[in-house]
Amino acid sequence: MKKRKRHFKIRYMVFSFLGVALLAALVFTYFGGFGTGDTANVEEFAQYVQPVENLFIPEDKRIIALGEATHGNVEFQQLKLDVFRQMVEQYDVRAFALEGDYGGCEQVNQYIHGGEGTAQEAAAAIGFAIYRTDEMAELISYMRAYNESASEGEKLRFYGFDMQRISYTFQSLMKDCTALNIDTASLQKLVEGDQLNGTYNFSAQTEILTQVKNELENSGASNETIHYVTMLLQYCELQSIPEQDAGALRDEFMAENVQWILQQEQQNGHDRIFINGHNSHVAKWGSYDSMGKILSKDAENGYYVIGTDFYKTRCNMPTGSPQKRSDQVFYSHDPLAKAAKLAGFDICWLDFANVPENSELGRQIMDYTYMGTLGENYSPMMRLLPPSYRIFQPPAVLYDSMIFVTETTPTNPQM
Repeated sequence: MKKRKRHFKIRYMVFSFLGVALLAALVFTYFGGFGTGDTANVEEFAQYVQPVENLFIPEDKRIIALGEATHGNVEFQQLKLDVFRQMVEQYDVRAFALEGDYGGCEQVNQYIHGGEGTAQEAAAAIGFAIYRTDEMAELISYMRAYNESASEGEKLRFYGFDMQRISYTFQSLMKDCTALNIDTASLQKLVEGDQLNGTYNFSAQTEILTQVKNELENSGASNETIHYVTMLLQYCELQSIPEQDAGALRDEFMAENVQWILQQEQQNGHDRIFINGHNSHVAKWGSYDSMGKILSKDAENGYYVIGTDFYKTRCNMPTGSPQKRSDQVFYSHDPLAKAAKLAGFDICWLDFANVPENSELGRQIMDYTYMGTLGENYSPMMRLLPPSYRIFQPPAVLYDSMIFVTETTPTNPQM
């Protein structure tokens, strides 16, 4: 009996080893392997890349998007300010819109228009740890300083186009309703703390919010106040559907909110807005209808997107829970990012419109390519399956241009 158990154990170990070996072979063969991958033609790549300061946006573009391959890197956070500053100085952009909740971002907007507190406190109001950084505070400080000397029609504005949290949105709506003498009794019962009251189903939530929205419209409330209700309706619907369907619906809502922001800015006399979010949201193509894919379908939006990638990243990510974070190292396997590394660029910009279609690089940017994409989820399985943190798409199909950062450093969120 003992002999049989020993033989069974040996067979189990052999099959386990073969299984791991087969999995590793599949990863190397079909999913880009564990290394840093191939490289694009370095000399040709160097001919076409330019400094980020040379960014050029075509005249007909109205929504200018900057993606980030990760949420947890200093360099991608700094790009928010670097690119936005260029949009302000060269392209008459006066609005910064973020993948953050509308109500929380409105707290930032109030701060940059002379509100109380600090830039760090304003950043914390957005709600997510990824924005509680020195880099985000620096962007907010720049906007406040700019507004101190700008004329009324030229002041900068800060928007959020996400709807995953409701605390500040609800508080602001209650305040505005009270100022307009609108009864808030039923509205007040809808939310408990930072969450929806579980005793109300989606139908009841919708009924209450729709009634409030109608009253606001009849009372002549501002578009901003009415938009608070829209955001709460979106949040309620997002909570009412299965989790596997929530991602696509969220992107659909974010696209609607970006279009609303563009309309607001056009009413203010400015035809362009600048938006920022993860690459997966701003990309023009993907396996589902992302925000960028939806926005790019409507020619009137004039959608232009700048993607980003890294060669090597040390990225700050949650490990175990949002409150426990650590720095993790990854390689993107992107041949364009590797070419930037080998060409000696710390950071550079590649405009796909300037690359000849019949060139080697032109074929490279239209070919399916592995690129890094890290969000707010970490698993040790990423070490075993590198494709789990990479996207496999043609770069020039996803983006109009890209910024490559060779090696990135982790952010230090203030929890």
